[in-house]
Amino acid sequence: MSPLAPNDVPPLKHDPYAAFRSRNYRYFVGGFSLGTIGMQMQTVAVGWEIYSWTHSKLALGWIGLAMALPTIVLALPAGHWADRFDRKKITCISLLLTSLCALMIGVLSVLTNRGQFSVHTAQWVMYGLLVLEGSAACIGRPARAALLPQIVKPSVFPNAVTWNSSVFELSSMLGPAIGGLIVYRFSPATAYFSNAVLALVYGAFLLMLRVERRPQALRRAAGLKDLLAGIEFMFATKLLLGVVTLDMFAVLLGGATFLLPVFAKDILGGTELEYGFLRAAPSIGAFTMAFVIAHLPPFKRAGRVMLLAVAGFGLVTIVFGLSRSFPLSFAMLVLTGAFDNVSVVVRHTLIQVLTPDSMRGRVSAVNQVFIGSSNELGGLESGVTAEWWGPVASVVFGGIGTVLVVIGCAAIFPPIRAVGRLTDVQPPDDPPASPELNNLKLIEEAAREGTD
Repeated sequence: MSPLAPNDVPPLKHDPYAAFRSRNYRYFVGGFSLGTIGMQMQTVAVGWEIYSWTHSKLALGWIGLAMALPTIVLALPAGHWADRFDRKKITCISLLLTSLCALMIGVLSVLTNRGQFSVHTAQWVMYGLLVLEGSAACIGRPARAALLPQIVKPSVFPNAVTWNSSVFELSSMLGPAIGGLIVYRFSPATAYFSNAVLALVYGAFLLMLRVERRPQALRRAAGLKDLLAGIEFMFATKLLLGVVTLDMFAVLLGGATFLLPVFAKDILGGTELEYGFLRAAPSIGAFTMAFVIAHLPPFKRAGRVMLLAVAGFGLVTIVFGLSRSFPLSFAMLVLTGAFDNVSVVVRHTLIQVLTPDSMRGRVSAVNQVFIGSSNELGGLESGVTAEWWGPVASVVFGGIGTVLVVIGCAAIFPPIRAVGRLTDVQPPDDPPASPELNNLKLIEEAAREGTD
């Protein structure tokens, strides 16, 4: 059966809650939600505190660089470790280290606000701690992403991906709102300490997972060539390269997240509460869209839907940049989240389904380099261009760039337009020995057939 061929068997009745019938998945997603809430609370606190200390748009951009560096340096080795070692243990160790870093950030905030550190010194120490925390988180991300297919049945994996996205967005909606309230009523340090506790709780949930031991053949030692196999696989699979490229440049150019303290405080005249709601707005839209997707039959033309969604993301970003009304700005951010969620569901499902299990960690790491670092580097780009042109021009031109990226990717990567139902996408078989790219020709041929 070709990877993108329609399934000849009549489809079973759609079960929107199939993933939650798995005990493993309930533990996985429960911990994931708490960990995400904690990290979002901390992100809100860091952005507000840095801007309050410095009143500099560029200082917000440096937060993005501090968060991007660990991904650029560590993502590929982390993916290699995820394919060689126990994925559950790696993720738990990552969460423990993340908790320790969050604790240190909280201590730094307390000491600085008591006058025991100068603001200038504290700012750069904060960046350093963010690099350490990002490194700890980066170690665990490929292992966590590759763990999901091991704990749910293949038949419900697309449903699990959709609900993962829903839960992530719900947590990302609650996290900033709670974080803004905590900063407003208490202090940024309270948000940092809360994140440290929730990361430990997340690890405790993962310890309760029952994961079948992977065959030793899939965890063999490897050299540099094997370390880079994820890049080779991604570039050899034009469909995956296309969807990742589309998302990477759209996020790099179209993200306004790192400038939200500026919009909330200086342009819309809000406080920490309004800032928290603006940070939560994209997740409100994404959660709503993910909930809708989970209850609807699969997209018939998933590739084209993804292209339209990313274009919509760029258009509403332009409107947000021009808005001077809090309700309109909030609504546009809600729509950015809704459009982005469509792209996330399609991309993540294709990456996990079309990747052999023996390579899921490394391919997830490559995806992390493309997408994860582009989020943070987009923050640096936003900070630099906002310092040069002002925040409004930075966001508007970024939205225009996103629309142009969609047009370019649709022309350069025809296989994206060929993707039909995600439930019809079939994974290549795991090769018995080493040639892990055996099935790429089948994938490419099927994608080309869809464009004829």
